Amino acid sequence: MKLYYSPGACSLSPHIVAREAGIDLELAKVDTKTKKVNGDQDYLAINPKGYVPALEIAAGDVLTEGPAIVQYLADRKPDSGLAPSAGTPERYRLQEMLGYINSEIHKSCSPLFYPTTPDAVKEERKEYLRKRYSLVEKQLAGRQFLFGDTFSVADAYLFTVTNWARHVKLDLSEFANLKAFQERVAARPAVQAAMKAEGLVK
Repeated sequence: MKLYYSPGACSLSPHIVAREAGIDLELAKVDTKTKKVNGDQDYLAINPKGYVPALEIAAGDVLTEGPAIVQYLADRKPDSGLAPSAGTPERYRLQEMLGYINSEIHKSCSPLFYPTTPDAVKEERKEYLRKRYSLVEKQLAGRQFLFGDTFSVADAYLFTVTNWARHVKLDLSEFANLKAFQERVAARPAVQAAMKAEGLVK
């Protein structure tokens, strides 16, 4: 399988999941501005949506959207414990959290990356994000991870998007549980390996 990624983008989440699960992936670096893979291949021919991640399962069979990809990877290695079994109440709670991170946090961050976004809009988005994170902070109270002591695909996704905060000048210092969570996840060997492979840490 091949993961199309851009360093530090949301594609870091499935990259982490694959390493946590012990799944070997070929990595293909995408320039999200030029839409080129490794400098020359047309990414739009692979994923017409134009953004990462995309997972090539087999020739001509490409899965897109991070929440779908991380669940696919977890299901390939059910003993990893990265996702509860399909059809269980716990699985629906995981999907609920993935949806929340995707729509309320991930997409709310997007305008903060663009220099053309008016300052007033940026401030409104930051205030909105702090409200969204306040719920995450409560969920993390007394827990190592979102669902207790077991690392899940939702944790990989939350870590990835929260890691953007310093780049977009989003102050999350009021959230002590979240800060401890980020440090805890960052120290995991699979997370370190993924970040090193993407050139994010030395």
